[in-house]
Amino acid sequence: MTPEAKGGFRLDRELDRNWLRWMALFWFCVVAWFLHDRQGNIYWLLLGDTDDNMRLMQVRAWLAGQGWYDLRQYRLDPALGGFDIHWSRLVDLPIAGLILAFKPFVGTATAEKWACGLAPLLPLALAMAGLSLAVRRLVAPWAWPVALIVLMGCASTMSMFAPMRIDHHGWQLAFLAMTVAGLADPRRARGGAVVGLSSAASLTIGLEMLPYCAMAGAIIALRWIWDRADVRRMQVYGLTLGGGSALGFALFASNANQAMRCDALTPVWLTVMVAAGALLFALSLCNPADRRLRLALAALAGAAIVAGFALLFPQCLGRPEQVSDELANTWLNNVREARPIYKHAFKTAFPMAVLPVIGILGALFATWRARRGEALVGWAAVALFTAFAGAMLLWQVRAAPAAQLLAVPGSVALLAVAVPWFLGIRAPFARWIGEGPARLLGILVRVFGTVFAFLLLSGLWAGLVVPFFSAGNDARPGKPAPPDKVAAANAACARMSNLRVLDDVPAGIVFTHVDLGPRLITVTHHSGIAGPYHRNGRAILDVHHAFTWATPNFRPIAAAHKAQYLLVCPDMSETTLYRSRGPNGFYAALAKGQVPNWLEPVPLREVQPGKPLPFKLWRIRYDLPNAPPVPAKR
Repeated sequence: MTPEAKGGFRLDRELDRNWLRWMALFWFCVVAWFLHDRQGNIYWLLLGDTDDNMRLMQVRAWLAGQGWYDLRQYRLDPALGGFDIHWSRLVDLPIAGLILAFKPFVGTATAEKWACGLAPLLPLALAMAGLSLAVRRLVAPWAWPVALIVLMGCASTMSMFAPMRIDHHGWQLAFLAMTVAGLADPRRARGGAVVGLSSAASLTIGLEMLPYCAMAGAIIALRWIWDRADVRRMQVYGLTLGGGSALGFALFASNANQAMRCDALTPVWLTVMVAAGALLFALSLCNPADRRLRLALAALAGAAIVAGFALLFPQCLGRPEQVSDELANTWLNNVREARPIYKHAFKTAFPMAVLPVIGILGALFATWRARRGEALVGWAAVALFTAFAGAMLLWQVRAAPAAQLLAVPGSVALLAVAVPWFLGIRAPFARWIGEGPARLLGILVRVFGTVFAFLLLSGLWAGLVVPFFSAGNDARPGKPAPPDKVAAANAACARMSNLRVLDDVPAGIVFTHVDLGPRLITVTHHSGIAGPYHRNGRAILDVHHAFTWATPNFRPIAAAHKAQYLLVCPDMSETTLYRSRGPNGFYAALAKGQVPNWLEPVPLREVQPGKPLPFKLWRIRYDLPNAPPVPAKR
């Protein structure tokens, strides 16, 4: 397919020569649309989840003078020294830069809002560039706009780049896209450098993409095993992976990450990355001619890494979070994103899985088509990477953004075959129906066939068919499904206009749900007890124990954290666990209206007259005896 217009202008040539300029324009249009569509979220500082709120608090603390290597959040559990966060400051840099740039013109509060709106769109540009480079190298130089259009339909992926999603996932996806570009790069040294640096940057941010980084390294080693001419790619990859990881550790590893932990780029994983890079570099110096010997040496190097890891860091052979069994069963195992895709509802799982399946099939098809061409090795690498990402969905559904992102090249490969085929149809069945009707039929086939092919091979059809298969059982014909009380409570209790009412009360330490803690400290002047961060297992368990154990146990737990207030959001998702695990516990009693005498109601003004606030606030009285709960009013 080589579109051409009159006057000698060739669209395919223009898309090839000036692709970066046109891609930047495409990105700018996406940014403009996103900012317009999400202006309400920006105005109300409606951050996506707990991590986005905590990220903003981390940036605020740094700009307020907290140390570069001190990433503790001192407004969560301040009585016990604050919360230990396993992140790095790499992602803080663009957010802080935007705040400082906007602050002189609009003030701090508005600067934060616009920084949170714009920051997630910066890695989107890098992700677009990575995918564009990959399809230019593997499909055709003019195919990159198709990749970007397919990307726009990747709901799980694009949600990570939406305004207010300031946490690190967008940047890690961007580096993953650059990894694909490096694997597809025919220039070996440059491709190895891109993969190595992208992996190092991703690991500096966090270990979420560690499996993908390991797979990328394995693919580079496999390319060398297959073709010793690829030695330069592996050599440069080993140097940049080890050197980049060491630089990332030196510049961004927090004080807490200097310990031998397993959940971040600590000395544990720094040792692994430097050793892996050094071994790959050593293999590149040997570079034997015999393929079987190369395979044996690579296997030996891999075994050495695994054995060394097991011997030196046995504490990391289990879960990287290193949480207790009680914390895992009480909290971590209940995180929905950590469940396999087949344990999710059809309406959730199906749209996530369709494009990865298409991408895998497309990459395999493209590999087969290139079996006698120069693109064979590049497509084989991308096919392996895409299949690996799809398989990760069987482990955790949080792999969906990466799986959809990596499926884009395979989808484009199928579209590059199907769409030209439909556009090439001119006058079908002319022999039987005549020239005129056949031409009309050809026009219809070209138009509707192209649309059908695009909807099918881009995966966009998945979202269109889900409503027909996932209608709620509670909905009656002609009537909408009943509202989700849990979702409504989650939204209402996190709303800025509601939480700001709490600033009418003198600042103090508020005992509240784990998932509400980060939002509370972001929007109000109060401090909290806990947030959903695994290094702080004691605080998380204390919150769960306080709400699920019997009422007399609450005050000793709250006193240990010097809590002054109790904030409860009825029907919030976390409270469903309290009720199921402690049917006779403290929260269940509160839900029934059985309030102990040592909880003093704090009157709060209504945001909207006549509409009560979605949460309840009490002052904890430690000076009163532990009397039985007040019976509920009838």
